[in-house]
Amino acid sequence: MVTLRILLALAAITLAGCASAPIKNPADPLEPFNRGMYHFNDTLDKAIAKPVAQGYKAAMPTPVQMMVSNFFSNMDDAVITINDLLQFKFAQAASDGARFLFNSTFGVLGLFDVTQRLEKHNEDFGQTLGYWGVDSGPYIVLPIFGPSTLRDGAGTLLDSGPSKLRRVHHTRTRNQLYLTKAIDHRTKLLDQEKVLDEAAIDRYAFIREAYLLRRQSLVYDGNPPRREYEDYEEENGFEYQEAPIPNVPFSQQDNVPLLPLPAEEPQMAAAAPETGAESLGVYRVWVAQRAGKR
Repeated sequence: MVTLRILLALAAITLAGCASAPIKNPADPLEPFNRGMYHFNDTLDKAIAKPVAQGYKAAMPTPVQMMVSNFFSNMDDAVITINDLLQFKFAQAASDGARFLFNSTFGVLGLFDVTQRLEKHNEDFGQTLGYWGVDSGPYIVLPIFGPSTLRDGAGTLLDSGPSKLRRVHHTRTRNQLYLTKAIDHRTKLLDQEKVLDEAAIDRYAFIREAYLLRRQSLVYDGNPPRREYEDYEEENGFEYQEAPIPNVPFSQQDNVPLLPLPAEEPQMAAAAPETGAESLGVYRVWVAQRAGKR
């Protein structure tokens, strides 16, 4: 209880210090609050979550880490299958349902992935609401949980209903499973964080735009309406030019804002556009930040 009070006090102090921050993105009307909550979460992450994840990665053998990840991934497949059905993706539901069935049995409760030939999908109730036309609503940074939107926050709450973890009745065991899942998730982000540190000037803005672009891509199965991106970019002064981007399919190069990258920063020029709309969108965010810095 005392710890909770301390955390709430720290959050209040942090949020008060950011109350005067300007609002720049129409998708983020709560930006002053969100920036404060982001700094609060970042402080907790650096003090607790990141050191624990680093220790876990260093101490735990790689095969064990893989089995832990497989176990929680298999539990997620049950929720994914339900959302497949709610979106009328019956072929995908059959695939994800088969993954859950075979990994839960032949894979020893999911510790071993015996269905590697079946594609692993990513569906949640936030995406289901988006599929049925529910707008994402304002971007919001949740305490501990981090980036979200009003729609995705509601989706996360609804996903917890059929979750297998929630059905573990022994309170201590259930809490330990939630904690282990959080550590496993944070460990996976360690390598990605290195790229973020090198690429982002404004970490908050970079994470926000990357999150919103990724969620938009997931809702539309990797093919979001391009019109929304173009409107936002044109409002923010992007100039478009026809030029090829390495490793990006030609169909995705239409109206991509390109700005010259300085010679001393070649790492993002080489690594930015991998494949797919999601990485392309994150590249746009990085370019916009670099352009604003000059």
